[in-house]
Amino acid sequence: MPASSASCLRLPTGHLVVYGSHGRRILATDPGGYPLHECEWESVNGRLRLVRSRVHLDWGAWVGLIPGGLVNTMTLDLSRKPGWQRLRADDLRSMAAQAMHVPLDEVRFFYSDQDMTIDAKGRATIRHRKDAIYHLPDGTFDTEQFMACMGAMHWEAIDFLPVVELFLSLLPGTGSALFELIRGLYDDQNRGQVAPRPLRYRGIPTYPSEAAYRLFSNFFSPHLTDGSDPFPVFMDTPRSHLVTWTPVPDPPRRHVDLSQKLCVTIQGQRMLKATRWDDPAGLSYQPFDQRGLAPCQRGLMVRQGQLLLTDGDMTQAIALPEGWGRVDEPAGAGAALPAREWKTVFGGNPPHVDPGAAFGAVLLYPNDEREIGELATQPFVADYLQDLIEQDRPLAAKVSHAEHVLISGLDAAITTCIGSDRARAYTVLYDHAAFAQRQAQMWWNLLVRAQRLEWLTRVQMRPRGAEGERRELYDLAYEWTPFSLYDKPESIHHRVQQLASHLSLGAVAFIIGPPTVADSCRTAGVQLQAITPVASLPTFRMHQSVLPRAQLKPGIMLYQIVRS
Repeated sequence: MPASSASCLRLPTGHLVVYGSHGRRILATDPGGYPLHECEWESVNGRLRLVRSRVHLDWGAWVGLIPGGLVNTMTLDLSRKPGWQRLRADDLRSMAAQAMHVPLDEVRFFYSDQDMTIDAKGRATIRHRKDAIYHLPDGTFDTEQFMACMGAMHWEAIDFLPVVELFLSLLPGTGSALFELIRGLYDDQNRGQVAPRPLRYRGIPTYPSEAAYRLFSNFFSPHLTDGSDPFPVFMDTPRSHLVTWTPVPDPPRRHVDLSQKLCVTIQGQRMLKATRWDDPAGLSYQPFDQRGLAPCQRGLMVRQGQLLLTDGDMTQAIALPEGWGRVDEPAGAGAALPAREWKTVFGGNPPHVDPGAAFGAVLLYPNDEREIGELATQPFVADYLQDLIEQDRPLAAKVSHAEHVLISGLDAAITTCIGSDRARAYTVLYDHAAFAQRQAQMWWNLLVRAQRLEWLTRVQMRPRGAEGERRELYDLAYEWTPFSLYDKPESIHHRVQQLASHLSLGAVAFIIGPPTVADSCRTAGVQLQAITPVASLPTFRMHQSVLPRAQLKPGIMLYQIVRS
C-alpha cells in the first residue's frame, strides 16, 4: 500500500496503529514496531468487511481469524407441515428458539434472513455462522490449522462479547491477543462518541466461566444496573447477558524485547505477564497471588527498576526499559519454595522439549471430515471414563481400592486419569514429551491449590521403553493402543498379553484400541466386561454439536476388562 494512502496514530503508550485509505485499522505494533495484529478489509456488496486478521502471540506464533469461516448447515423437511408455504425466516427462528431453549431475540441476533431459507420443495436450510480461529504454523493462511471458533462478531461495529468454543484448543495467549484486537477495533469505532457502546456477553448458548470473566475484565469493566456484584450474575448462564461491559480506561498493553526474547503485558503500572519464547517449559511468568503462589511457581516481581522472573530457586533479573513506561507492581514475593516442583514426577530428569513444541502442546481438531488425530481423540475417552466411574457404584468401588495405577500412552489426558479422592502410586508411560510435560504442570497446579502437593511423590512419568524389565503389578490400568498398530494384530496381541501379565488379581483395565483387541483379551486370560464404540460416547457427541462433520479413527473401541 502506498504510504500516501495510509495514516498512523501514535498512542500515549507509544504503540502505533496504522489505518488504510478506507479508514480502518490494518496494523498495530508495540512502540518498537513489533507487529501485534493485522487486519485485511474488503468491500463486500458495497460494504467494507473484515475478511481476515492475524494476531501475534507472546511466544512468537501467529493465530489467524476468518470472520464467518465456519458454517454449520442443517436441513429440515417441512413439506409435510401444513401451510409450510407461508413460513418465513422469522418462523424458522421461532422454531429454532424453542428447540434450543433460548430467547427468540438471541436467535434473531445471530441468524440473518440469509441463514434461514426454505426452497420451493419445503426444504428448510439453517446456517450457523461462526468466526474461525486458526493456528498459522508459518505465519500465513496457506498452512492454516483450525483451532477453535466463536460467535460471529460484527467486526465493523462491535456490539457484543463472544462465546469461544473449543477454547481448550487455543494456543497459550490466544485469548488475550484476540481481545487486544477486539478492544483496538472497538476503540476505533467509538472514538469521538459521547459514550462508548456497552457490550454484553452473548451466544447460543453462553458458557460463563471464571477465566472468561477475568479475561473480559482486563479490557472491559462489568456492571449491573443496581450496582451489585456482577460476578455471580455473570456465572449464572441464563443471566450472563444482564451484565454490561464498558471499556476500562487503561487496557493491557504488550511490549516485546527481541534481544531478550521476551514479551511482557502491562496494565497501568502493573505487569500482568512475562513470556520468554525460548523457554522449554512453555509457560509464562505471572504475579504471585495472595498466598504467594503462581502457576508452577513461576512468578514475577518488580523491584528497584528490575523485572525479576523466578522459577523455583532460579531468578532472572531484567532491567526495565524506559519505553515500557512506569512499572512498579507487583512487588510481592512468592511463598516459601514448595518442597516439590512439577518436574518431580520425572524423577528430576524432565524430558527435553523444544520451546515451540512446549508452548504448542494443545489439541487441534479438524473442522471437516478428516479423522481426528490420536492425541486429540484421548480426552473423549478419558472424560467419559471419569464420568462413568463417578456414576457406576460397583466400578467406583473397584477403582477406589486401587493402590497402583498404570497410565500408558494417554499423553493428552493423564491428569483426567489420576484420581482426586486420595493419593495412589501412578506409573505413567508417555510417547509425546511436550504433552506429558504439560500434563505434569497441570497436575502440579491442581495439587498445590488443593494443598496436596505431597501426592506428587507417588507419580512417576517416564518415556515408553525406559521401563526396562520391571515386573510391577497394577490394580488399575489405562492402556492406549497407538493408531500405527491397528493393522498389526500380532502387535496388538503382544501388548494385551503384556498388560495382562502386569495386572493384579481382580484388577480393572481400560484398553482403547481396534476390534482385534477383543480376541486378544480372550486369549490373554482376562474377562471382557464391556465394549463401547468411542464414536458413541456422549463426550464425542458433544464435540459433534460444535463440529458436526467430525470423524474418528474407524473401529476405535473402548474395552473394560478385569483380571480374573
